[in-house]
Amino acid sequence: MKIALMTRNAKLYSHQRLIQAAEERGHEIQPIDYMHCYMNITSMRPELRLAGEKLTGFDAVIPRIGASKTFYGLAVLRQFEMMGVWALNESVAVGRSRDKLRALQLLARDGIGLPVTAFADQTKQTDEVIEIVGGAPVVVKLLEGTQGVGVVLGETHKSARSMIEAFRGANQHILVQEFIKEAGGTDIRALVIGGKIVAAMQRTGAPDDFRSNLHRGGSAQTVKITPQERVTAIGAAKTMGLNVCGVDLLRAAHGPVVMEVNSSPGLEGIEAATGKDVAGTIIEFIESHAKPGKTKTRGRG
Repeated sequence: MKIALMTRNAKLYSHQRLIQAAEERGHEIQPIDYMHCYMNITSMRPELRLAGEKLTGFDAVIPRIGASKTFYGLAVLRQFEMMGVWALNESVAVGRSRDKLRALQLLARDGIGLPVTAFADQTKQTDEVIEIVGGAPVVVKLLEGTQGVGVVLGETHKSARSMIEAFRGANQHILVQEFIKEAGGTDIRALVIGGKIVAAMQRTGAPDDFRSNLHRGGSAQTVKITPQERVTAIGAAKTMGLNVCGVDLLRAAHGPVVMEVNSSPGLEGIEAATGKDVAGTIIEFIESHAKPGKTKTRGRG
């Protein structure tokens, strides 16, 4: 097979592992900097080009789109789909997961466990928004944040109100969520491939940090998840329509709740914590599912 790997940095651990796993199985895999691609949008003859060369002959594409490059990355991924290339994660599904508000609305529609969440545009509704999620402490999140950036804890009503008003004053859209105190600064990352959990780790935040992101100094170890957590993670992946994703869960008193569904999950932390060959499992899934022209949505949505 000939596989396109959409990435801005082919040297990252996750991308090196995908390249290694593909080549070990006899496939040709080409890293493509999607921000340097350009496209010919012509009826019935879509083209994608890079450095003057047409990108042709690919059987599958693995999108690894940076959060800050979502708009253009999705445009390139849709062009691959228009050309009949099978996408590991389709553009519509990636777009759903990257829109945090839409993702939460879809998960809520399907009955997936979530922290109580509020959203408003006007600062005059700040007090009521804080009350909706059960009062302080509350978690305030930027809609465009990633890897723990733009996530703050409002420990008192006054401090939460100040944070919300400051973000909105800077024209930033935010979510306000209940603080799951019983999680104790830990969460679970479940790696879902093809509707099955292939690896899971528990992440613990750095001292005095309620966020558990490994990029922010957290640590990870393998964990055995409960049947309810398994159902929740698989259900979240299905709602998003993602073949491969990382589902972040908190253990709340009333059961597991989904914090985020990541369409380009990092592989380094979870492979190190669990010893699982996640990259190899991803390539095996592509081998058994990639077929020309079998993209379900063909870029619609």
